[in-house]
Amino acid sequence: MSQSTTIIIFGASGDLNGRKLIPALFNLYRKGRMPKEFTILGFSGTPYEHEAFRSMLHKKLSEFADYQFTDAEWDEFSRYIYYHTDKAIDPESFDRLKVELDRLEKGPANRLFYLATPPQFFPTIVEGIGRIGLTKEDEGWRRVVVEKPFGTDLESAKALNQSLHQYLREHQIYRIDHYLGKETVQNILYFRFANTIFEPVWNRNYIDHVQITVAEEVGVEHRGGYYDEVGILRDMFQNHLLQLLTLVAMEPPSSFKANSLRDERVKVLSAIRLMRHDKIWENSVLGQYRGYRQEYRVSPNSRTATYAALRLYIDNWRWQGVPFYLRSGKLLKEKSSEILIQFKQPPLAMFPIPEWYKMAPNILALCIQPNEGIHLRFEAKVPDTAYNTRSVNMEFNYQDSFGPGTLPEAYERLLLDALNGDASLFIRSDQTEISWAIIDPFIHAWESPEAPPLAIYEPGSLGPVEADNFIQHDSRRWLRAFGGHCCD
Repeated sequence: MSQSTTIIIFGASGDLNGRKLIPALFNLYRKGRMPKEFTILGFSGTPYEHEAFRSMLHKKLSEFADYQFTDAEWDEFSRYIYYHTDKAIDPESFDRLKVELDRLEKGPANRLFYLATPPQFFPTIVEGIGRIGLTKEDEGWRRVVVEKPFGTDLESAKALNQSLHQYLREHQIYRIDHYLGKETVQNILYFRFANTIFEPVWNRNYIDHVQITVAEEVGVEHRGGYYDEVGILRDMFQNHLLQLLTLVAMEPPSSFKANSLRDERVKVLSAIRLMRHDKIWENSVLGQYRGYRQEYRVSPNSRTATYAALRLYIDNWRWQGVPFYLRSGKLLKEKSSEILIQFKQPPLAMFPIPEWYKMAPNILALCIQPNEGIHLRFEAKVPDTAYNTRSVNMEFNYQDSFGPGTLPEAYERLLLDALNGDASLFIRSDQTEISWAIIDPFIHAWESPEAPPLAIYEPGSLGPVEADNFIQHDSRRWLRAFGGHCCD
């Protein structure tokens, strides 16, 4: 097996490579985690010479890297970077790529292909490298990293899987969701399964409901044309929010190996109740921020949602009857990603407290970003009073416990796993298709002629008032404002 590795990045002149991929690979190199022998080859239609490409990346790195580095470190790393100008829409470009790879590698090498391109090019690129044998694992491993979005609905996801499987086996395909690479997301599994005190109460007997929120304070910005075709359900729910749900709700895997972890995530998704068309309206609210239709390249009559709140149920023994509330939106008050688990009220109010007084339930908050940490709210007696109680917090904060700057960028972890052949944090084909099967009914219903009007909300708010009414109908409420340190 070859010890040399070549990383081929399609779409290398684009934003993703400069903002995320090269900073992640460079930091892995600084930490001594890259292969002993490696080459990075950028492939794109924008004309660059090798040195000009390196200079462009250095400029991007200085702007976007969240760590300090020296010019000497960059000079040492950049000598591994090369560039090949060509267009993937030209079938002969892959023959020229093969010649370039043979020239750079000078012998057998492992190859990691990263598709940092618009999704419509995925089948073309895989067909191109597959047709000339670049995906055959004769002299080293061959892996392909596929960025989201992976399809736009169930049928397109199936078609894309089918096209990839013509030239690749499933173990060669690494469907990436950067949310799973976040340290705080990975810690959900460690929190659950490395600590014995929570697992006995992690079920329908003790948990009242779960809220999963991913809020953004920015609007669509320069992505108006793309976003108007996609909307919030395709952009956030089919991937990020459902991935978070699986980590909260999955059963303990038999091991931390990739297949065991992914099997359990698929089991959770398979148990989510598929919504009938006539049940969609009572289990969801979709909204649009005021002014969205005036954004660049957005249709003036657009019915694209920029906010959504869904209620889902998992029909299995552990979670039967426990609602999972998922919400996400753009141009909200603050950027925040969090999971909140509200436990049930004590079965008996044994303390001599007034009848009107209701003790607050225990709440566990898993704060993914910002203010990364874990917070547990519980009741305590107020000193020097008869029987008064007050909610107090036990808090763990990453920065306080491990120091500032200790959380690596998500792409750093995911690229390292792809190089090492660990698919634990990547998406399997069946998981992708089941996720679309869950979200498709909501998309089709809200895009149908009989769909109700979108709820309009003000930029910088917490979302539409209809979302508050939605959860209050269940005698519950959203547990905290976006941002902050813990529950309200």
